[in-house]
Amino acid sequence: MTHAPARAAGVEGDRGTVWQAGRVPTLSEDLRFRGLVHQVTDEHLWERLDGDRLTLYIGFDPSFSSLHVGSLLQLTLLRRFQLAGHRPIALAGGGTGMIGDPGGKSEERQLLSRDVLAANVEAIRAQLARFVDLDDGLLLDNGAWLSQLTLIEFLRDVGKHFTVNQMMAKESVRARLERPDQGISYTEFSYMLLQAYDFLRLHEDHGCELQVGGSDQWGNITAGVEFVRRCTGKPVYGLTTPLVLKADGTKFGKTASGAVWLDASLTSPYRFYQFLLQTEDAVVGSWLRYLTFYDHEQIADLDRQTAAHPERRAAQRALARATTALVHGDAEAERAERASRALFGEEIASLDEPAFLDVVGEAPSGDVARDALVRGDVTLVDAMVSSGLAASRSEARRAIEQGGAYVNNRRVGATDRVLGPGDLLHGRYVVLRRGRKDYHLLVVR
Repeated sequence: MTHAPARAAGVEGDRGTVWQAGRVPTLSEDLRFRGLVHQVTDEHLWERLDGDRLTLYIGFDPSFSSLHVGSLLQLTLLRRFQLAGHRPIALAGGGTGMIGDPGGKSEERQLLSRDVLAANVEAIRAQLARFVDLDDGLLLDNGAWLSQLTLIEFLRDVGKHFTVNQMMAKESVRARLERPDQGISYTEFSYMLLQAYDFLRLHEDHGCELQVGGSDQWGNITAGVEFVRRCTGKPVYGLTTPLVLKADGTKFGKTASGAVWLDASLTSPYRFYQFLLQTEDAVVGSWLRYLTFYDHEQIADLDRQTAAHPERRAAQRALARATTALVHGDAEAERAERASRALFGEEIASLDEPAFLDVVGEAPSGDVARDALVRGDVTLVDAMVSSGLAASRSEARRAIEQGGAYVNNRRVGATDRVLGPGDLLHGRYVVLRRGRKDYHLLVVR
């Protein structure tokens, strides 16, 4: 088995290539253009990808009740394979989730209860179904077979095919062994054997020939490829992709703070849209390739626009619109786009209350008494000072005189402006703004 790394995406002649207008690129050409190939186990895979139909699988970790934005590359990859005529299997790790993959982890995972894990699997199955056409693809849970596997069967039929030397040489294991303060439990040490058994079962039951995963899965994938070949004598393949990384080179994770979830109840479509809209120029080209289905000419054009006029953020807007529609549907993408425009426009007054609260959700807020508002006791000057938008009454007046003060995104020119019931949005909110970025939300109590 060869473990030859594929040509890195983004090198000259790959990412820069735009195929002749009117010619549809092959799947292997498209994957290379998009930078979706990190390593392959066998160069013959390219012939298979561009040839007869094959079945492939990608596994998804159910350690939380939702997948996150870092999972999108693999989800869209399943769809790319299916659109190219291949059969995808999205595999939820209901069995392996009981153990936890040590790959990319510096310490032991906290084990989940069966009930929590089962609930997580059901939750992510709905997200997987958005990307796989079930008329010609499969959603499976490896708990169906791993939970039936006895210890004796596992040791006899799986463990005998692996040496401890091989397992210790895998990067995911070696990295943990190099940290004597943490080490690795036998539980997580055995994870790669369970994943290898998944590949064998999918190969025998569904004719699966290819396992795909992120670059941090290389050790597990090569172990599975070798295991299937030893057990069946038939060729199977592995392919890894780059990880979706932030501009600082770090991975997206599932920590409670800062995670961007695909579940709308955890990360609203508006916040999801805004996250992508804020993508830095350094990575937006890669993300367009990884996460969207824009064709090569469209992506190349967005690259040119970003290079020539980065301040227009054309690539970021295209990324946010397409990816939000993919995850949440066209209607929610349009709603998020409209709300984003409203952030700096008078249209903010026409948003429904949930969308409005999404838009102003990051703004600092303060209370104002309804009685004072009704009596006309709340002047804009005083409100700007009390909210911190101005350090003094004189500074607030200067901001108003210079056209830098807004009430509900309407510019105010009179320094004697008084806030009243007519300014309330949804009966209880007033948005104050100074300049382009400084907001404050008044909430009537």
